Amino acid sequence: MKLIDKTAVITGGARGIGLAIAQRYLSEGANIVVADIDRGAIDDAVATLQRLGFAEKVMGVALNVCDQTSIDAMIEAVTQRFGGIDILVNNAAIFDMAPVLEVTEESFDKQFAVNTKGMFFTLQAVARSMVARGQGGKIINMASQAGRRGEALVSVYCASKAAVISLTQSSGLDLIKHGINVNGIAPGVVDTPMWEEVDAMFARYENRPLGEKKRLVGEAVPFGRMGLPEDHTGAAVFLASQDSDYVVAQTLNVDGGNWMS
Repeated sequence: MKLIDKTAVITGGARGIGLAIAQRYLSEGANIVVADIDRGAIDDAVATLQRLGFAEKVMGVALNVCDQTSIDAMIEAVTQRFGGIDILVNNAAIFDMAPVLEVTEESFDKQFAVNTKGMFFTLQAVARSMVARGQGGKIINMASQAGRRGEALVSVYCASKAAVISLTQSSGLDLIKHGINVNGIAPGVVDTPMWEEVDAMFARYENRPLGEKKRLVGEAVPFGRMGLPEDHTGAAVFLASQDSDYVVAQTLNVDGGNWMS
């Protein structure tokens, strides 16, 4: 096991990729903190993880990444329970889409508040706690293939994730002197419940039947299918473990070859 007795906080950890990473980290020996804005989903995720047989190693914490007080309270709660944070997975994010001429200021601000600002200030607060503790740490920011290129209907989301990649580079270069490795993962198209909402948005804007966009994007992936949450857990373990000690400020594509195609 590669993460024995390490404590990992996973934001947006109650479902999808976040929950898959939590399950994998638990199997690698880590203490798991499911940090999410949805209290009901937290309880369900914690129950799922505890059924794996490591109840004492699992903790749920309500977290709003747009609220500094909430971020600080999460860090304090985790420190009291487990002594400190060794790994942060910045996974919390939201999605919206619209043609450029229809993007609202409210949608723009909300996406950047969660995907970029919330990600950065969670990183900053956790990094400060890591520096004070003096044991270094690993921070993994979940970006997206959308951060690598623009898409006509997804301008703001793409921009927010491009900022994640850029902040990963800058933070990685700045924090490595403290023994904190900051890196990222850029998923491609991933089959999670959120994709049902995304598919419905594409159906509206591209005048497609429900389900067609999801089918088409899956067929277009060179690997032959959409990604699954579990496809990202190996990279997440690598970037959280000693195996990646010499990896700094990188964002790893885990997308079945989709961005390259």
